[in-house]
Amino acid sequence: MTAHEERTLVREIEGHLLLAAAREEGRTAAARTASRLGWLTGAQREELEREFEAEYVALSRRSWQRTAERAEELRHTYESRYRALRQRLLACLLLGCAVLAAASLLAVSAAE
Repeated sequence: MTAHEERTLVREIEGHLLLAAAREEGRTAAARTASRLGWLTGAQREELEREFEAEYVALSRRSWQRTAERAEELRHTYESRYRALRQRLLACLLLGCAVLAAASLLAVSAAE
């Protein structure tokens, strides 16, 4: 198994674990909400819990997607800033080398 395949597998496992955790949180919240509504029948309670869990998972997914999109935006922003900084640093280094070379040539020509 290559390193890329391992990373992909780990991401898939993390995704499944996140989804399972979100479902469990949704079920817990649904059960807590349904328990406050003592007038519900068993079938109504089960339907409410299913709907609540589905909505909770959908909200979690949207939140994860927004987070991933924002992370991608930040990655592009920081990559472009890093490239610009690296170019400026290289330009300053080249300018410094040119100034040093010019000063050396002046010193050599003045010494003659």
